[in-house]
Amino acid sequence: MSTHVLGFSRNWTPLPLAAPRGAVSSPSDPATAGNDAGAPTAPAPGGEGETHSRHQDARLGSTDKELKAGAAAADSAPTAPGTPWHRGPRVAVMDAAGGSRNPLPRPCRVLVLLNPRGGKGKALQLFRSHVQPLLAQADVSFTLTLTERRNHARELVRAEDLRRWDALVVMSGDGLMHEVVNGLMERPDWETAIQKPLCSLPAGSGNALAASVNHYAGYEQVTNEDLLTNCTRLLCRRLLAPMDLLSLQTASGQRLFSVLSLAWGFIADVDLESEKFRRLGEMRFTLGTFLRLAALRTYQGSLAYLPVETVVSKMPPCPARDQQAQQGPVDAHLVPLEEAVPSHWTVVPEQDFVLVLALLHSHLGSEMFAAPMGRCAAGAMHLFYVRAGVSRATLLRLFLAMEKGRHMACDCPHLVYVPVVAFRLEPKDRKGVFAVDGELMISEAVQGQVHPNYFWMVSGCRESPPSRRPPPAEHL
Repeated sequence: MSTHVLGFSRNWTPLPLAAPRGAVSSPSDPATAGNDAGAPTAPAPGGEGETHSRHQDARLGSTDKELKAGAAAADSAPTAPGTPWHRGPRVAVMDAAGGSRNPLPRPCRVLVLLNPRGGKGKALQLFRSHVQPLLAQADVSFTLTLTERRNHARELVRAEDLRRWDALVVMSGDGLMHEVVNGLMERPDWETAIQKPLCSLPAGSGNALAASVNHYAGYEQVTNEDLLTNCTRLLCRRLLAPMDLLSLQTASGQRLFSVLSLAWGFIADVDLESEKFRRLGEMRFTLGTFLRLAALRTYQGSLAYLPVETVVSKMPPCPARDQQAQQGPVDAHLVPLEEAVPSHWTVVPEQDFVLVLALLHSHLGSEMFAAPMGRCAAGAMHLFYVRAGVSRATLLRLFLAMEKGRHMACDCPHLVYVPVVAFRLEPKDRKGVFAVDGELMISEAVQGQVHPNYFWMVSGCRESPPSRRPPPAEHL
């Protein structure tokens, strides 16, 4: 996804969506009946660079989309880099309420939302060469929709008849999954819509969510086509696991949801300023890191958080009346931003920061193993912050060590880590930007709370995250 300053509207009327542009499927597929003949379509296998006429586009329906090959994709684990933790037959997954969620059916039907401009701009070719053959073997039929602009996927899922699909597959970077989840949460039937299983196939610059799913499945850390192949094979296995959702509230009254992270300071700067190098793929972040280190900034603000261990002994406050009127889950641990945080929260004295990062998962990129301490308990997230005063050399050493998850052993006194359930961050003078799942928003006071096991994703891990028994805060 392109990086933009986000403006989220809570009152949006869904657009009618009889036939999305960019969708390709069989003529019998109701999802694309009556589709505009001039809509962009995907090239047929082996047709790279071929000039397409309307005739050729029409052929795609019968030859390219309804793939139900007889080749058996067994229930056993796939061959992939690394050794998976779980092998054998599929089993049901326990949800937060104690119920179960069966694996995706066989055969199954998925809607693929693909950003052809994400990352190096090769997502469509990668889908044809690496994803489509595996789906054919696994009896997974699909309809492919190409996104055309920022927030297109968000608009599509707000209006889509989700009953037609067993899962929604998102092929791009983390930004497109952000759009999809927020689109689902903006629907009138959001409580049902957010239960539709999701799958992340990496094809963007930042592929942190896919890298985390790959890690939870027990595979070794890989990138690019290897990561894409691993995630596709997980889709073919059909196992589902519950994932946490981060609810965010801003001073301007916006409500949005994060599936991965919120970053402020150094990391958000790198995300914004490396946008011009998007064609380099994930290398853009390495280059952006060196450029930002050359002109290191600090940011003033106040940070407060609710440690996991405090939640066990403290009941959450009653939600504010305006929260009760909002669509979406109630943030029971949060009070209005104009009020002081509850007394049982931890308040970091106002000071200069180099970065603040709230992270739901293990990875911040396919080669950034940011949380090697293990998967957070359900309903908790990793909170990192780096205080001002850290040298450029030390900060560089931290980021280089992060590739293998060794940064926590660098003995850096400016780096602080603590597992939390909620946080509040109030930038002074509104300087800098926030990056939410890699998408940029203006800097203003923001607070967030994790909601445990809130939606389902394709995963190789059959179990929910562990219960909350956190380690104490670490000052490294």
